Amino acid sequence: MGTTLLIIALVLVAVIAAVLIYAAMQSDDFRIQRALNMKAPPEKIFALLNDFRNWRGWSPWEKLDPALQRKFSGAEAGKGSVYEWEGNKKVGQGRMEITESSPPSRMLIKLDFIKPFEGHNLTEFTFVPRAGGTDVTWSMTGPRPFMMKVMCMFVNMDRMIGKDFEAGLANLKALAEA
Repeated sequence: MGTTLLIIALVLVAVIAAVLIYAAMQSDDFRIQRALNMKAPPEKIFALLNDFRNWRGWSPWEKLDPALQRKFSGAEAGKGSVYEWEGNKKVGQGRMEITESSPPSRMLIKLDFIKPFEGHNLTEFTFVPRAGGTDVTWSMTGPRPFMMKVMCMFVNMDRMIGKDFEAGLANLKALAEA
């Protein structure tokens, strides 16, 4: 019995060590990206994103909490515009600030999550005109601390957040093409 327990303990330690070593070898940063073609001019789509007050019409997270508290400050739209939110456990608490607004081609947003976990990321929207429409790309990048590397071995963050990006882009497409 004692030898069996020792073998089980050694195997368990080896598995845990392998997971931790593998996690440590992962990239220190992450990137999630989705794109969709919209049959609308880039100026129209850009305007829907450049003013945070418009996000209620397309953002996949806006509908997760009917009692979501929103606060807008800074510039009315574009660079310096700030959107803070606080909601239920599905949307948490955070702050976004447009740090670059280059109509109608590119927008950068500093995204700070406060709850349920702290995170500091950069969100980018790009708009590339194509015949009859615009290719819109939505990406998020940020640091991946060690515990997040371990978590990502068991939870596919790209798939989890990517589905929200896909839903948001589909909502944005419907709004822009209306």
